[in-house]
Amino acid sequence: MDRIEQLCIDKGMRMTDQRRTIARVLSTASDHPDVEELHRRAHAIDPHISIATVYRTVRLFEEAGILTRHDFHGGRSRYEEAPEIHHDHLIDMKTGRVIEFVDEEIEALQAAIARKLGYRLIDHRLELYAVPLEE
Repeated sequence: MDRIEQLCIDKGMRMTDQRRTIARVLSTASDHPDVEELHRRAHAIDPHISIATVYRTVRLFEEAGILTRHDFHGGRSRYEEAPEIHHDHLIDMKTGRVIEFVDEEIEALQAAIARKLGYRLIDHRLELYAVPLEE
């Protein structure tokens, strides 16, 4: 059983065959697919999975805290398993590739900025949009 399917079961979610397939596709994704890409991958496994089913399942998984939705530039929401460890993203504007990274200096700077402004940082998202230097 994959990670996402187990999380669904742990949360008491009813797991249909189609939800299992979508959960497996998400668990094996090394990228941040959008719904259309998830549908393409799931449909290759089970041709009976409709895009509407993928939309409903993704929304259900997101509401349960199993998936995180990202609205990177480009108009389509992209998804990843809700991370156990915080990370930030650099988005390659040429290819759409999403690179995850952790930088302790950035984390410390963000907390320091919040303190300087009279706040305690409780959460944040950092998305860097970039193009390759070889241009």
